[in-house]
Amino acid sequence: MNMRKRCLASFIGACGVLLAAMVCWIAYRFANPADEVMLMLGEPYEQVRKHSRSTLPPVQAGISWMGALTRPGRLRFSDPQYGFTTPPSRFFSVRYDEEGKVEGVILSPQTEALPLDESLAIVMNLQDQLRRAGWTAFQASRWRPMADTAEFRRSIRNCDDPTSYWNGGAAYQIGLDIRCFRPEAENKERFLVTLDLTPTWMNDRPGE
Repeated sequence: MNMRKRCLASFIGACGVLLAAMVCWIAYRFANPADEVMLMLGEPYEQVRKHSRSTLPPVQAGISWMGALTRPGRLRFSDPQYGFTTPPSRFFSVRYDEEGKVEGVILSPQTEALPLDESLAIVMNLQDQLRRAGWTAFQASRWRPMADTAEFRRSIRNCDDPTSYWNGGAAYQIGLDIRCFRPEAENKERFLVTLDLTPTWMNDRPGE
């Protein structure tokens, strides 16, 4: 009987420790939410740091460089017409020019490499956001919008790096792709989505 009581007491104690750890983890997550970077291309990088909740480092004056987040964060592109929001990203960097003005963003809108279904869901969501915000997709065959089809799935699994390009009027351009990511220590099929936001630099060439 005493043994049973001791076992029960140990079990209750272990549950208490686990519950306390869960409460601490939840409190930590609320106290340390994901970064959110709100920006437009061309605005001062330091201004972005002031009105964003982020771990972006200070500007390096007088040089073209980039600032990278040190914890996951989402992008809120704040253009009044072409705005969109990404999921939290573990890899997220903001490029700026010698005058300290934002000239681009590159990020992977996920916190870890994901299976194909989840990676495609991220791409479909982002493409839908772009369409709704008035972005126009390239019609060149090699850069047309991605779709959840057998053709695109084969291309992704073959590591062909399929990419879609989108124009936000004459000012902005986005490249969106899915790449293979196979950690050597794991025998798993995983993929990374990359979003690259820049000023417009490439023209569509339909029929390619």
